[in-house]
Amino acid sequence: MSDAQTDVLMTGATGRIGTAVIDAGIADGWRLLDRRGHPDLEVIQAPITDMDAMTAAMQGVESVVHLAAASAVDAPWEEVLQSNIIGMRRVMRAARAAEVESVVFASSNHVVGSAETELPTAEGAPPPECMIDHRADIRPDSLYAVSKAFGEALLRYSVENHRYPMHGYAIRFGSVRDPWYDHPFGDAERGVHRGRWDRDDEAYRQAHARMHAMWQSRHDAAALIEACLADMSVTYDVFYGVSDNETRWLDIDHAREVIGYTPRDSADTWGAPPSGGVRRVTETVWDGSRPPQS
Repeated sequence: MSDAQTDVLMTGATGRIGTAVIDAGIADGWRLLDRRGHPDLEVIQAPITDMDAMTAAMQGVESVVHLAAASAVDAPWEEVLQSNIIGMRRVMRAARAAEVESVVFASSNHVVGSAETELPTAEGAPPPECMIDHRADIRPDSLYAVSKAFGEALLRYSVENHRYPMHGYAIRFGSVRDPWYDHPFGDAERGVHRGRWDRDDEAYRQAHARMHAMWQSRHDAAALIEACLADMSVTYDVFYGVSDNETRWLDIDHAREVIGYTPRDSADTWGAPPSGGVRRVTETVWDGSRPPQS
């Protein structure tokens, strides 16, 4: 890791993607911020809407990995407004004042989510003309997605109209899950554990089929963030966060070509869920919850 990557502030550090980055071992020496603490990590506890806290946290920082957000697609509007719009605005104001060079922003596939309804329903890889790439029209499927589109627009405005930040990376993450559901059957198995369906139901098959296309392993999510931090060529760009899944409809060739994203994992190597439906968790991670009983 270059010296330029060590002066990093990561917001939302104890969340799903934040713990994936920590678990991958690339956040050593980073400054971590979240609304809640962590039993094993030194975390600045503050909401991103606290302008004074954000300004202080960014002093001496060269890059910001901004993950903190109201992350549920059906989150109440007031929560979305505070975290994803007002909070995003304050993060960018603080980054500009602190002369931060790069901002990596966790956007979402839901920014183009309405296009998903028009994709072919046949099994297997979609035809090339159906691939959604960084040039696709914004078609949000929820107010949460609208807020993420706002974040992308604010990031682009900031890097193209001000001296700082100089580089902006919007990652439209697919399906990144907690360690015990970190496999392409994860959403289907979670539905079983919550009593929503059985493993022989059509709903289980549909949940697996979608995640087979959308899954991004925790390792690959961290690798994509690391690739953004290592880059100095981009002013502003959009990249999709999925692993190397044959049935994906979100493009990753652009990330490969521009920033050298090299996914290690693929949903195609999984023919069945792990024994018991829950993947063995060997990492020391914590996100405020516990795995289900299988």
